[in-house]
Amino acid sequence: MDDHFRHGAGALPVLFRLLARLPLPVLQATGRVLGKLAYAVPGRYRERLRANAAIAGYADPAFARRAAGEAGAMIMELPRVWFRTQQSVGQVATDDWQVVQDAIDDGRGILFLTPHLGCFEITARYTAQRLPLTVMFRPPRKDIMAPLLDAARGMSGLQVVPATSQGVRAFVRALRQGNAVGLLPDQAPSFGDGVWVPFFGRPAYTMTLPGKLAVQTGVPIILAAGERLPHGRGWRMHYMRLPEPLPADAPAQAALLNAAMETLIRRFPQQYLWSYNRYKVPPGAPPAPAEAQPGVPEAL
Repeated sequence: MDDHFRHGAGALPVLFRLLARLPLPVLQATGRVLGKLAYAVPGRYRERLRANAAIAGYADPAFARRAAGEAGAMIMELPRVWFRTQQSVGQVATDDWQVVQDAIDDGRGILFLTPHLGCFEITARYTAQRLPLTVMFRPPRKDIMAPLLDAARGMSGLQVVPATSQGVRAFVRALRQGNAVGLLPDQAPSFGDGVWVPFFGRPAYTMTLPGKLAVQTGVPIILAAGERLPHGRGWRMHYMRLPEPLPADAPAQAALLNAAMETLIRRFPQQYLWSYNRYKVPPGAPPAPAEAQPGVPEAL
């Protein structure tokens, strides 16, 4: 069994490198077909995607099918983004770089937050081509994925740290040195690392780490997302800076972050990963409030 595991694990990077040779339009179009086929199968995936999209006001089944197709495109474009990084970065355009440049000119470091929107893998790689960037990652749940992710990270030009206390300390050091760091802010944190605040009007257990890092180091927060352009033309990068100073308490910080993410997601909502279990209750966490908390800021 160990030999079979090692063979399968070692074959994944080879397969992804072969897929990376295909044109981006072919990869994305194939992904959209596969994504819609997966959505056509009744089950938890389809139910969660439709339910989460409906919470945000996107109840049309046609929207859910498009969102499933974009999720498939996100998966199938990964080989090219991971193993042909330079070519992929060359297909990125943005009208928002001045947002980042202004933060660089401040000289305080930058905390980039990238939700599961569009191609979040290209977002980090594009940004890292222009300034040093350290990102936080979670080890894969399945060991067979480890060689593939190790190979992908080796091609990225990114500095990576684990999603542990050690990684948090590395983030603090980098920010205090005036450097940039990045993480995914819309993952459900473990109990004790989050608070219940609304996300599209429904309470979601939201991480408090971004607010803590920003307050502790005095850096600005910039939301970043890579919008997938039609017909395999590449991606458009969106950058949005959060207003300063941040609120003093953790729930208000998390609510502000969720409101900002809502604003960014609504720019191209079909490319958000609606199938993610964003509203789950982490083990040990208190039950979610019955209703959204009053006084929470609306989307920016």
